[in-house]
Amino acid sequence: MKRFLTIGSFALAGLLTLGAHAWASSRAHPVEASAHAAEAVAAQAHGAASGHGESPKTASCEEILATPALPQAEGVPPSVSEVIFHHVSDSYVLAFESPFSHSAVGVNFKHLGCRLTGWNGVVNVAGYPLDFTPTKHAFWLWLAGAVLIALFLAARPKKGELVPKGAAALLEMLVLFVRDEIARKTISGKEADRYTPYLLTAFFFILTMNLLGLVPYGATATGNLGVTLGLALFTFVITQAAGIRAAGLGGYLKHLTGGVHPALWVIMVPVEVLGLFTKPFALTIRLFANMVAGHIIIFFLLGLIFILKSAAVAAISVPFAFAIYLLEIFVAFVQAYVFTMLSSLFIGFGVAMGEHGAHEEVSGAHGDAHGEHALHH
Repeated sequence: MKRFLTIGSFALAGLLTLGAHAWASSRAHPVEASAHAAEAVAAQAHGAASGHGESPKTASCEEILATPALPQAEGVPPSVSEVIFHHVSDSYVLAFESPFSHSAVGVNFKHLGCRLTGWNGVVNVAGYPLDFTPTKHAFWLWLAGAVLIALFLAARPKKGELVPKGAAALLEMLVLFVRDEIARKTISGKEADRYTPYLLTAFFFILTMNLLGLVPYGATATGNLGVTLGLALFTFVITQAAGIRAAGLGGYLKHLTGGVHPALWVIMVPVEVLGLFTKPFALTIRLFANMVAGHIIIFFLLGLIFILKSAAVAAISVPFAFAIYLLEIFVAFVQAYVFTMLSSLFIGFGVAMGEHGAHEEVSGAHGDAHGEHALHH
């Protein structure tokens, strides 16, 4: 059953993160790598509305197909900052660029969607366009889920095998670590095992996305606010569900009052509601910022060679960049651990609502009994 829950979580994570990414792309800038001619039409169409009451316009498939599918070689080489932000930003183009020339091979998801389905990937919701076209980060997110599912299916113990070996032993060690050192130490009682499948999914899913971002030509999906927001929303929903399940709807709403006098509810309730949303906000920004920062530092260290226009700088910048790259491998594990630990801690707070309410009822019962006993004497 837990396997089905885990695989189902992957599917839901993919849908939610894609939806969150579509929302973020439409609200901010649909194409962050707008320097590519392949994406100029989409960027221009989405950027047409500048707050003057006009509805945002979307490019048709005819307009999209009229532009080059892949980046074209330009006479002026890009600056270091352009290279850095092209690497960490999202794009409709999944390109594998040659390190020896300006040529590239890859796929433009906008062009692909128009050619296969005749649809530009945009859905109008309440008069506002949401772009559901797959992007570079969405591709690596789906690849991470596929790799992880395949890895666990391949690591299943064979019939008659009692002790796991090889990769299965490593995976079992990580599974037991998440269950025993994270879930059971932050979520009380038997409820820990109830939420362990989600915590395992979050840990391995984030870890896989982080590590794929360190592969040459790869992209870090967790360096996208839409992805980290989708993951944080999962934790938020499960946390609230855990609190309502443990304390009941009445107990959950009572918890928002902070136990103060009703006259102070006008102050306490907004503070408690705000506190509910600061947790997913912290999860979103922490994971996003930590994964983006490392890549920017590596590219900046390598960019010093071109900024200072001296090959001698490579003797210093390359070893430092390599050291940061090794540190990023460690950070990939740490950030997966931190996200899972905080998620488990927040879920534990929700579960504790029920225990806190039960403790108050028991204390009240003891107080009433003590009062009656004193009256009799």
